[in-house]
Amino acid sequence: RLYFTSVQLGVKWRVIGALCGMVPLVHLYVLYRIIRITENEVVYENEKFLLNRVRAENQECRTHYPILLVHGVFFRDFRFFNYWGRIPAELKRNGALLYYGNQQSAASVACCGEELTLRIRQIVKESGCEKVNIIAHSKGGLDSRHAISVCGAAPYVASLTTINTPHRGCIFADYLLEHISDAICEKVASKYNAALSLLGDSNPDFMEAVHDLTASCCRKLNTLMPDDAQVYYQSVGTKMNRAQSGRFPLNMSYPMVKHFDGANDGLVSVDSMKWGSNFICLTVPEGRGISHGDMIDLNRENIKGFDVREFYVDLVKDLKKRGL
Repeated sequence: RLYFTSVQLGVKWRVIGALCGMVPLVHLYVLYRIIRITENEVVYENEKFLLNRVRAENQECRTHYPILLVHGVFFRDFRFFNYWGRIPAELKRNGALLYYGNQQSAASVACCGEELTLRIRQIVKESGCEKVNIIAHSKGGLDSRHAISVCGAAPYVASLTTINTPHRGCIFADYLLEHISDAICEKVASKYNAALSLLGDSNPDFMEAVHDLTASCCRKLNTLMPDDAQVYYQSVGTKMNRAQSGRFPLNMSYPMVKHFDGANDGLVSVDSMKWGSNFICLTVPEGRGISHGDMIDLNRENIKGFDVREFYVDLVKDLKKRGL
């Protein structure tokens, strides 16, 4: 039952349990660890269940305008594997009305901005909601800003909250593109493009997507994407405390990004994440910190000192208080 129902047990302890299940004494220690992990999970999730039951009637996440969740680069919105992990279900339990961006996973900011504009117009037309509140992760924040500033989506957007978005790009990305040969770049790009085509991208362009995340390109993009006075802009950023804090490949990229860009979440520097009239910086003072993937609940992991689901509930509650 533990193997088939636990989320927090993860692959590591399932493998250890299978390998050590027949080793005398060792199997008792492994069983003890597995029980402790799942026991903590049961306590945590039960508290979450009781909290949501108490506040269900309040509809605390029922904002005036619906929420549009916009994914980042190299991912898509899938029905059976949600990019945002357990977050959407938690928001819905508390009254949120959600939509998804559905833009391509690997394309330029300009291309994705145009797709998002069409998506926003479609949502407004079909639902009659007039506007949306955008919550965008990573490159999705740049895509959303382009949609608002360049593609004419501003009248239909009440707010934009960017999550770990590289508004000023990544110096680390500039360095890689300058020092990796064109032949290698083309080879990697072709493999990614082939895979992303299978996942639903109509015309994936790996190199365009990566290029738009460089610091040099973002400087140019920022001149083309001024904030619109009708839209409320805010941003959220996080940082890891050490390389071991992140799952692969963030544990590999963290020290390199730190060398070029400073404090970061494994991919994006904290300084690059700041945008808008309000910036929220999150971390866990002791231990792992909070990674780029943690902010979309990528690994469905309960992090000590940080409840990602509750953070998004509070984020949307604040939008509601602002009348958005």
